[in-house]
Amino acid sequence: MEFMGRPLRHEHKYYLHAYDFMSIRQRISSLLPLDPHSVNPEGYGIRSLYFDHPTDHALYDKVNGVFSREKFRIRIYNGKDDSINLERKSKFGNYVHKESVPLTRAQYDSILQGEYSAVDGSSQALMRDFYLALVHQGYRPVTIVDYLREAYIYSHGDVRITFDKRLAAGVNTVDLFDPGLILTETLDPALTILEIKYNEFLAEDIRLAASPVASNRSSISKYVICREAGMLHFKR
Repeated sequence: MEFMGRPLRHEHKYYLHAYDFMSIRQRISSLLPLDPHSVNPEGYGIRSLYFDHPTDHALYDKVNGVFSREKFRIRIYNGKDDSINLERKSKFGNYVHKESVPLTRAQYDSILQGEYSAVDGSSQALMRDFYLALVHQGYRPVTIVDYLREAYIYSHGDVRITFDKRLAAGVNTVDLFDPGLILTETLDPALTILEIKYNEFLAEDIRLAASPVASNRSSISKYVICREAGMLHFKR
């Protein structure tokens, strides 16, 4: 499926309590392999720095349920700088499209220092759009989102079943690598976020195994949750 020339994916999200999490995890792990990027059975760490417009378009477009919206973020894994990606996640109704390009540590550091020439002149459309957002629209880093992801994969349909745990917001800095970063948990530790992502087709046995019995599909935004938590600590 495409929209405006962009391939789209299905993305369903649910809040799971401990019993549902353990039950679904057992079923899914018996069907699908763990993502090979996992560092242990618990998965791998994800930390993202989100950017927003001075009038907080990304925040309020999500809160107000705007049909077409997008967010820029820089993402790292397990707190390391060996893989730094600039990403844009676009939402069109119930469907999503994600783009990603690698950044060097030097480019990341320059962006944090407000030296945007580090991403100017790129042949990659995502990098060019990010540069324009920074320079001409005033986008700036606003919050860090941190969590542990346990992911299971299935190649047919590019299926990913993920369990996101220990969601936390950075409340004292917008530097992903700051050794003094303070994180505050933003969800009840008993809650896990289930995400079911696939392209055109989801096999019936996987759909049944991943479907919660006691939870309804929710419109969950880790960015909004963590941004609102950060607003309680300092103004930006």
